[in-house]
Amino acid sequence: MKSSMTDAGATSVGPAAHAPDTEHSLPISVQSLVKSYGAFRALDNVSIDIRSGEFMTLLGPSGSGKTTLLMVLAGFVRPDSGSVTFGEREILLLPPHKRDIGMVFQNYALFPHMTVAENLAYPLKLRRAGKAEIRDRVERALDLVQLSGLGGRGIHELSGGQRQRVALARAVIFEPRILLMDEPLSALDKNLREQMQIEVRRLHEQLGITTVYVTHDQREALTMSDRIAVINDGRIQQVDEPRDLYEKPSTYFVANFIGETYSLPVEVSGSSVMLFGQPIKTPAPPEHGDRHQALILRPENLHVFEAEPDPGMNSMAGTVRQHVFQGDSIVTYLTVAGDREIAVRRQHRSDETLPAPGS
Repeated sequence: MKSSMTDAGATSVGPAAHAPDTEHSLPISVQSLVKSYGAFRALDNVSIDIRSGEFMTLLGPSGSGKTTLLMVLAGFVRPDSGSVTFGEREILLLPPHKRDIGMVFQNYALFPHMTVAENLAYPLKLRRAGKAEIRDRVERALDLVQLSGLGGRGIHELSGGQRQRVALARAVIFEPRILLMDEPLSALDKNLREQMQIEVRRLHEQLGITTVYVTHDQREALTMSDRIAVINDGRIQQVDEPRDLYEKPSTYFVANFIGETYSLPVEVSGSSVMLFGQPIKTPAPPEHGDRHQALILRPENLHVFEAEPDPGMNSMAGTVRQHVFQGDSIVTYLTVAGDREIAVRRQHRSDETLPAPGS
């Protein structure tokens, strides 16, 4: 059995290019942030610049520091050292209500004893807006999140997706210059979560507010973001656009965290790369001089041949272990070089004959 490795890149599912109106938004600059809890360092010298009107996602596993960074931006956590500016203004000493930010929480944080309209009106009342202005803005906010006519309903009468739309509307109704979102879709089921990803992205494109979005879901990050900052152990590993992050990971952690990956050991000498003693072709020369490196394989970029593949393709022998049917695709697991496992993903076709396990 031959498994051919192409160097064609996968297609990102990131958003289409857009040009939001950023006049009302602000850039964010984070410099050298440090936050420790006893011996645990939640943020370890974090620096990142977020453009005005950008949708930036903070992506990482649990305990990576992404939520701590968001809470610093929101004003709920005070760092030990460092600087945060919104536009030209240092904001670390400002209380949350003076930072001109909208906030969307994971649990919605809506008032259950209020109607939808009353929930939306609340931040405007705090800012002493007039009754006519409040009524007008509530109507426009409901229309913005496609909930027109539901202002009189109680929160308990809404579905999870509708509650999340109300939370979004409340966060933007007073026209903040920055929007912070802490895993707002994690409580929704898969289909609704994917629908809301598109809705949140549409809202961002319409309003053009600088948005910082926290998630541990890599597919969600790839789908929604202009750029993604991958965080682990309190440090930013890489900041890049979704496609570049997926196709050109700069660290071993990013390569393994983003997408489905398998790695095989290779030896590098100059521009030569050897896999199990055989030279292989790579899209570009290795960027690092270390002799021992890892070859990262994406299942969708591999192909199985029972006959000899094209001589120009990278190939190696493998043994089929099993096939897993996943609806629109089939994953074939193989062992190579003895006991190392890789996987090949292909689109499901009802007329296709799969190689037998053990072949």
